Amino acid sequence: MNASPADQRRLLELAELDVRIRQAETARTSPPQATRVQELIAQRQTLSQELSARLGVRDDATAELKRIEADVAVVDARAARDNERLRTVSQPKDAQGLESELASLARRKSDLEDAELEVMERLETANRAVDEQEALIAETNAEGSSLSAAAKEHIAEATARLEASTRDRTAVVTTLPADLVALYDKLRARSAGAALLRRQTCEGCRMVLSGTDLATLRQTAEDVVATCPECGCILVRTEESGL
Repeated sequence: MNASPADQRRLLELAELDVRIRQAETARTSPPQATRVQELIAQRQTLSQELSARLGVRDDATAELKRIEADVAVVDARAARDNERLRTVSQPKDAQGLESELASLARRKSDLEDAELEVMERLETANRAVDEQEALIAETNAEGSSLSAAAKEHIAEATARLEASTRDRTAVVTTLPADLVALYDKLRARSAGAALLRRQTCEGCRMVLSGTDLATLRQTAEDVVATCPECGCILVRTEESGL
């Protein structure tokens, strides 16, 4: 294939734009924050499971405390009733029975109050545990929100670069022969597509050409499209090529 040296040199611009497009596409689909965001999602799930367990412990303690308070209320009501009856009873035997029951109720209330204190301590500990877990979740959510915002900004910037480079590529392609672009696109599937030959080295694969290959290139007309014998990309020859 033949193409003017100027058109061949413009392939370098096309290749650079394709590199930018690939980089922008990678940046758009894989923002640097993505890995950490996924870690935070998993971390939040684990923290939420632990929070559920701690809430269960707190709910159990709260329910137990309510039961004890209800029992205390029952004991108080019964003691109040017995005290009222004791003031009006006339038979010693009846009075003795009421006093015995009041003593039993007092012991029951003392036991309930001890249990109440123990449950209240457990409830206080459970509340602290829930607060600590909720604080951890809040920190995780805050970091996640910050990273998500940064990722969106990163994606937006990458998308803008992608769109700009794509527009620039289209503009360059319209100035080049269609068959030259077709060959470049075909070669780009397995190489750089086009690369500068600088100081006898292909910048597409960074390989130094052999003496035989260089001799062949020296005998090749400037308008003949040459390819790298190593990677197959179009070799763009200039005064820097060292031929």
